[in-house]
Amino acid sequence: MTQYLLGMAQQAPAGGSALTTFMPLILIFGVFWLLVIRPQSKKAKQHQQMLTELKKGDDVVTQGGIIGKIAGIKDNELTLQVQEGVRLRVTRASVTGRYTGAEAAAKTDAKAS
Repeated sequence: MTQYLLGMAQQAPAGGSALTTFMPLILIFGVFWLLVIRPQSKKAKQHQQMLTELKKGDDVVTQGGIIGKIAGIKDNELTLQVQEGVRLRVTRASVTGRYTGAEAAAKTDAKAS
């Protein structure tokens, strides 16, 4: 890809139009937007939506790998019950997603019985 763009730049006439001069830069930005910026912004929107939909009783995973059940919700703060009698206060932003491993294990155990 780089060799192609360099070849185009070398072949361009010295008195070329502004469009042909900037076409490689426009193409690079277009590919960069399509492959990097757009997927990241889509994922960020999904994560933000998931954070707003959290409710009491949901099992979640934090960035540090702590798994807990939401025992309380304040503005930007969640209280996670990690174990009976053990509660942690974490920020909403530290939650990476809902935890589905316990549900999958429970379904597997129910099928085995």
